[in-house]
Amino acid sequence: MASTALTTRKDTGLAYVLWIGGLMGFCGLHRIYMGRYASGIIWLLTGGLCFVGQLIDVFMMPQMLEDSEHGRGW
Repeated sequence: MASTALTTRKDTGLAYVLWIGGLMGFCGLHRIYMGRYASGIIWLLTGGLCFVGQLIDVFMMPQMLEDSEHGRGW
């Protein structure tokens, strides 16, 4: 009998909406949503690393979503 790993698929639209929350001062919510709790808290406390990291994340979002779906988040 083969075992199946249950992974939850993350919603791309929701991840981008949470990223937009960073424009209103809630940086890092998208990272927390994708299971990257440590960096999400760092983003919340530092304003997305002075918003530079937040800006980079908009381009890295597809890869971060894929990593999250395969359990490679940290």
